[in-house]
Amino acid sequence: MPSAITTTNLEVRYGDDVAVTGVDLDVPCGSSLAVIGPNGSGKSTLLGALAGTIESTAGSFTVVGAPPALVLQSTEVDKSLPITVRDTVALARYPTLGLFRRFSAADRAAVDQSLERMAIDDLAGRQLHDLSGGQRQRVLVAQGLAQDADVLLLDEPVNGLDVTSQAIILDVIDQEVHAGRTVVLTTHSLDDARRCHQVLLLNTSSIAVGPPSDVLTEEHLRHAFGGHFVRVGDDLILDDPHHH
Repeated sequence: MPSAITTTNLEVRYGDDVAVTGVDLDVPCGSSLAVIGPNGSGKSTLLGALAGTIESTAGSFTVVGAPPALVLQSTEVDKSLPITVRDTVALARYPTLGLFRRFSAADRAAVDQSLERMAIDDLAGRQLHDLSGGQRQRVLVAQGLAQDADVLLLDEPVNGLDVTSQAIILDVIDQEVHAGRTVVLTTHSLDDARRCHQVLLLNTSSIAVGPPSDVLTEEHLRHAFGGHFVRVGDDLILDDPHHH
C-alpha cells in the first residue's frame, strides 16, 4: 500500500536538548500507528513535527495530502472565553474556507456529522468551558474529524477520560481507519497500542517499531521504561511515575 507518513532519521532539538531522534517510519495509508513511551519521551514532539507545528532539526519526513489534523489533550478552558461547542468544531473548516467566506452546505454537514459521531450533537449550543473533561476531549476530536484530513494525529486522546468517552473515541478511531484514513495516536496504554497496526516504542530515540506483538515485548518495554512496570500473571502494566 502507498505510504501516508514516512520519516527518515527524524530529529527535533530545543537548543542543545534532544527531544526526539532517530525516528524511521513507514505508515501505510489507511492504517494506525500507536506511539508509546515514558512521559517526556518525545511523543507529543513527534506529533507536532508531523503536523508542521514544530520544526524538525534533522532528517526528513513526508505526510501525504492536505495538512494533517492534530488533536491535543483537553485542558481547562477560561470561563471568559465565549465559544460554543459548535463554534469550536467549526473552526476546523476555516483553514480551507478562509475567514471571510460563508459556510457551504458541505461545511455545515461536516460539522454536524462530526458532532453526531462524537455523540455531542445535543451539546452543540453549550459553552465549551461548561463541559466535563471527557466531553471537551470529544469536542476536540470532533474538530479534528471536521477538518476531513487524510491523516489524523491524536495526542493521548483517551487518557484520564470516563469510560463512555474512551469507548466513543476508540470506536471513531477504528471507523477512520476503516474509511481509509491514517491515524497516529500517542498513548500510555498497552491495550490501546495493541489495537493499532503498528507501534513505535519511543524514549527520545526509537527503540522498536513494527507490529504490536513484535514491539510490546518485556525486553523492549524494560529498555524504554526501566523498572516502571509490573507483571500481573501474563500481563504487563505500565507504571510511569511522572505521568498523571
